[in-house]
Amino acid sequence: MQRLREGIHIRTMKAKRKVEEISKEDIQAFLKKNAFVLFTVAAVVVGIALGFTLRPYKMTYREVKYFSFPGELLMRMLQMLVLPLLVSSLITGMAALDSKASGKMGMRAVIYYMTTTFIAVFIGIIIVLIIHPGKGSKEEFGKQQTIEQVSPADAFLDLIRNMFPPNLVQACTQQFKTKYGKRVVHVTVTVNDTLFNSTNATQEVMEITREEAIPVPGQVNGVNALGLVVFSMCFGLIIGNMKEQGQLLRDFFDSLNEAIMRLVAIIMWYAPIGILFLIAGKIVEMDDLTQMGGQLGMYVITVIIGLMIHAILILPTLYFAITRQNPFIFIAGLLQALVTALGTSSSSATLPVTFKCLEENNKIDKRITRFVLPVGATINMDGTALYEALAAIFIAQVNNMEMNFGQIITISITATAASIGAAGIPQAGLVTMVIVLTSVGLPTDDITLIIAVDWFLDRLRTTTNVLGDSIGAGIVEFLSRHELRSKDVEMGNSVLEEKERKKPYKLISQDSDFENDKRAHSESNM
Repeated sequence: MQRLREGIHIRTMKAKRKVEEISKEDIQAFLKKNAFVLFTVAAVVVGIALGFTLRPYKMTYREVKYFSFPGELLMRMLQMLVLPLLVSSLITGMAALDSKASGKMGMRAVIYYMTTTFIAVFIGIIIVLIIHPGKGSKEEFGKQQTIEQVSPADAFLDLIRNMFPPNLVQACTQQFKTKYGKRVVHVTVTVNDTLFNSTNATQEVMEITREEAIPVPGQVNGVNALGLVVFSMCFGLIIGNMKEQGQLLRDFFDSLNEAIMRLVAIIMWYAPIGILFLIAGKIVEMDDLTQMGGQLGMYVITVIIGLMIHAILILPTLYFAITRQNPFIFIAGLLQALVTALGTSSSSATLPVTFKCLEENNKIDKRITRFVLPVGATINMDGTALYEALAAIFIAQVNNMEMNFGQIITISITATAASIGAAGIPQAGLVTMVIVLTSVGLPTDDITLIIAVDWFLDRLRTTTNVLGDSIGAGIVEFLSRHELRSKDVEMGNSVLEEKERKKPYKLISQDSDFENDKRAHSESNM
């Protein structure tokens, strides 16, 4: 007990001394270093306050759109940078590693993604079964809309098709999506009369016409991130294996990546203003919260609890267990990326900011961030997986349907797979929800029950997705430190060899010639 008191006293004295030593210059340096983060957090607070202040004025839809315009500009700026950043960072990241190192890193990243996604789905299912937010009658909800039906088989085939785009230019603006057309089928049926009348055996031919839905190739607007990720990874690996022949291309994509990051640094000064108006505009636009039913309110609380457990307990614990470092110091360095994710509700749009936070604040190796982050923003969706599993069971509870163990397992597998297919765009989770509901025979039209609150939950799950990607980068860097060091040594040796090879031609002085002759003569005498 005495030792404990002494320890506390010593720590208190040290802390007191540190506080006393803080000078005006230290405070200025802190404010300068963390200016972006402080401005961004202040923008969120002011945006929420401004939104609730303007709500009583009942602004029209047009006025809200005009008011949100600065926020829309931020979204457009960030989305403008996503495509060149995604391609250049992946190509340079893969080219900087050999196939063996990138294979090991890729394996670690995929294991991390799958583990955290399964944990997220498991948390979602457990929380929704414990809290049971869907108890009550379905009459609490308003009128339902119809949702376009999607076949789970077609959705998964589309996922694989999008991995191999036939046209790279088209992949920058469009994704493949199976649509459904109608076809009239004529069926000829022969009716045998002997069943009804044993004496007169007559046959009657009937023609029946019926309509059937057939899959038709289609396109939807949006960057085919999955296809570009697959192409960039393969392209980067090949450039890396080409050694000197591929150096020119490597330098080009390196310069492109650096130029994009400098553009990001400029846009970051505008980010707080954009986030302020994005959040304020959304609050002004949202429906009256007092009219929200008890079931929907409980559903929102359940999703928030699930995401909080995953983001504040599971991910930091995983980071600490593997790296033995303080996860909250790591998360503090990501604050600006997390606030941007909250404001934009798009993990792809937040990608430029995430790069900046990890490389500058948390000092993560660029070879790791360039490889892990673009892939993570495309396929690692912890928050979306948790939300989809939870929402599917909530819809089953609202319809008074009991889910057996087999159906819960089906939901967990399809929610994991569907979250991979959810592009990093706002509210993509709602589209993939159709797949999860169809897999267990739940009514897909019931998705409209949760649309009223989806804009808010979408922001929270995007923040969780970005946190998951970033912690993944930290873990993969720690596990790959030996490969990175050996690669640094190899690179150092190859640079030295290159310098030796490229030594300029020198005239040998007469003195050195004379010395060499003298040394040779003395050796022969010996």
